[in-house]
Amino acid sequence: MVSISNLEVSFSSTTLFDGVTFMVNPRDRIGLVGKNGAGKSTLLKVIVGLQTPTGGHVAIPDGIEVGYLPQIMQVNDGRTVMDEALTAYAHLQHLEQKLEQITKELSERLDYESDSYAKLIERLNEVNDRYHMLGGDNREGEAEKALLGLGFKRSDFERQTTEFSGGWRMRIELAKILLQHPDLILLDEPTNHLDIESIQWLEEYLKSYAGALVLISHDRAFLDAVTNRTVELLLGKAYDYNVPYSKYVELRKERREQQLAAYRNQQKTIEKTEEFIERFRYKATKSNQVQSRIKQLEKIERIEIDDEDTAALNIKFPPAPRSGNVVYLAKEVEKRFGDKVIFSNANISVERGERIAFVGRNGEGKTTMSRIIVGQLPWEQGESVVGYNVNIGYFAQNQDDLMNGDFTVYDTLENVATGEIRTRLRDILGAFLFRGDDVDKKVRVLSGGERSRLAMARLMLEPYNLLVLDEPTNHMDMRSKDILKGALMKYDGTLIVVSHDREFLDGLVNKVYEFRDGRVREHLGSIWDFLQRRKLESMRELELQTPPVQENSPQKKKEAKAEAAQESSYAEKKELEKQQRKQQRLREELEKQIERCDAALAKMDAELAENPTKATLDFFEKYNALKKQQDDLMWRWGEMI
Repeated sequence: MVSISNLEVSFSSTTLFDGVTFMVNPRDRIGLVGKNGAGKSTLLKVIVGLQTPTGGHVAIPDGIEVGYLPQIMQVNDGRTVMDEALTAYAHLQHLEQKLEQITKELSERLDYESDSYAKLIERLNEVNDRYHMLGGDNREGEAEKALLGLGFKRSDFERQTTEFSGGWRMRIELAKILLQHPDLILLDEPTNHLDIESIQWLEEYLKSYAGALVLISHDRAFLDAVTNRTVELLLGKAYDYNVPYSKYVELRKERREQQLAAYRNQQKTIEKTEEFIERFRYKATKSNQVQSRIKQLEKIERIEIDDEDTAALNIKFPPAPRSGNVVYLAKEVEKRFGDKVIFSNANISVERGERIAFVGRNGEGKTTMSRIIVGQLPWEQGESVVGYNVNIGYFAQNQDDLMNGDFTVYDTLENVATGEIRTRLRDILGAFLFRGDDVDKKVRVLSGGERSRLAMARLMLEPYNLLVLDEPTNHMDMRSKDILKGALMKYDGTLIVVSHDREFLDGLVNKVYEFRDGRVREHLGSIWDFLQRRKLESMRELELQTPPVQENSPQKKKEAKAEAAQESSYAEKKELEKQQRKQQRLREELEKQIERCDAALAKMDAELAENPTKATLDFFEKYNALKKQQDDLMWRWGEMI
C-alpha cells in the first residue's frame, strides 16, 4: 500500500537515518520504536508529506487517504466540540454529489443489459458502500461515540474548543481522524494526553479498524495490545520484526546473542587460519595448503554485528537542602473554574522525605492541585501552606508552552541559570544526551522526548527539596523512563508525581492521593499496597471503578473506609457479573441479526449481478434500507465492545 524506499534525512552535517526501507501493507499494525531523537516523528512527517527527505522516496498510490496525528499540532477555534468533530465529514459532500449524479443517470437510462450500465451499477455500489462505511447516515452518532470514547461528556459537546486544554483539544483532533476512516493512520504518541479509560477505548477501536496503522508510543501495554509488527529505528537504520513489541524485545535479544556467538566462532576460525598461513607461508612443502587457506579466507562472508546504541541519560539530582518536617499542607481546599467545582474539602499532608503519587482520571484535578502547590493557581476556600525552607522544582505537563521555540538548547538553560552552575551547563546538557552540535538546536525542532529531557535538565540548575512532576514520562523512551525512576529513587528530597504509569510509580512512592468525583482521598503505602488493598489488579481497573463517596467527618471517614470498600466490592462484583451476562446475550442477538443482514445483502448483490434489469428504484431503496439497518446494528454492536 505504501512503499518507503532508501529514505535518508540529514540536518546540516548530521544524518538522522539513511537507507530506511519497508512496506506498509493493508491491515498492518506497525509500532515504530527507538530512542528519543532516533527520527520516528520525522519519518511520519516524511510519509505524510510535511517534510522532504534528503534521499529516497515514499510511494503512496492514488486514492489512499492518510490521517496524521502529530505530537504538537495547530488547532482551530470558533466552534463547539461537536461542530469541530463534524468537520471530519466534509469529504462526504463529494460522495453525496456522486450518488445523486449516478442515481439520476440510472433513472434516465433504458439500456439495462449494456456493459456501461453494469459498470455504472458497480460504480454506484462502490460509492454507496464507501459512503456508508464513512458514516454518512449516522454522522452525529459516530461523532458522539468517538468523543465519549475519548473521555468527553455529553455536556462538553456544546462547549467552545477554546475552553479546553491542549490535551483535550488533541483528543478532538484524534476523534476527527478516526471519523474520517482513512486507509492509513499515523499516530505520534496518542496516549500522552489520555487517561487509562480512554486508552482502553482507543485500543479496542484500533483493533477493529479496517485500515493500516503506524504508531509511535512508549507505552508497552498499548503497543502490545494494538500492533502486530515492530519497526525499530536504531543509529540511522531500520530493523523490521513481524511481531508485537514484547516479542520484538525477546527476538532482538536472541538475534544479537546469536550474532555475537556466530561472530566469535568466525573470529576464532579466521585467527586459526591466519596463524596457519603466517606459520607455514615460507615452507615449500606447505605452499599448496597455505594457498588453499588464503582462498578460504577470501571467500568467507564476514559476519557483522548490529550496532548497539549505548547512549543513556546520566541523571543525578543535586542534594536537597533540609526543609521543615511539614513540606506542604492543604486543609479543606476547594477549587472551582466558574461554576464547575474541580474538588472540595481536599486535605493533603506532605512530610519531609515522602514520595507521593496523585492518581485519577483526566480532569479530576491532579494538575490543578499541583499548580496550587507550586503557587501558579489560586484557590477558593481552605488553606494551602508551603512549609519552612521549601524550594520547589516543577516539571509541568505543558512543557511545549513553557519553552521558547526560538531559543537554542543551550540558551534555554543559560537564561535561567545563575551563579557557579553557569560554568557547568554543557556538562548538565551532556548528561541529558545533548552533545556537540545538539546544544545549538532550536527548541522548536526538538522531538517531544528531547523537550522532556531539556525540561528535566532545567531541574538540575538548583538544589530543590520538593519536586512536583506532572506526567514526567509522557514523551520519554522506555530506557529513559527506567533511568529517571532510578534517579528519583536516589533523590533525598520530597517528591510529588502525577502519573498514569503504574510501572513507573511502583516502588517509587509510599503514599497515594486519589482524585475522583470532586474528592481527594488519601491511601498510605505504595501503589502496589494501594492496589492490593482495594483489590484492583491494575491501574486500569482503578480508572474504571467508582469508589463509594463518604460524606462523614475525616475521622469517621478513615474508620469506615476499609469496611465500606469490602462491602461495596462484593456487591459491585455481583452486579458486574450480572451486567456482563446481559451484555453477552445482547451481543449474540445483534451478531445473529448482522449475519442475516449480510446474507440478505449478498443475495441481492448476486441477483443484481445475474439480472441487471432488477436495478430499479424500488430495488435500490430496499437495498439502502437494508444497508442502513446493517450499519445501525454494527454501530450498536460496536458500542457494546
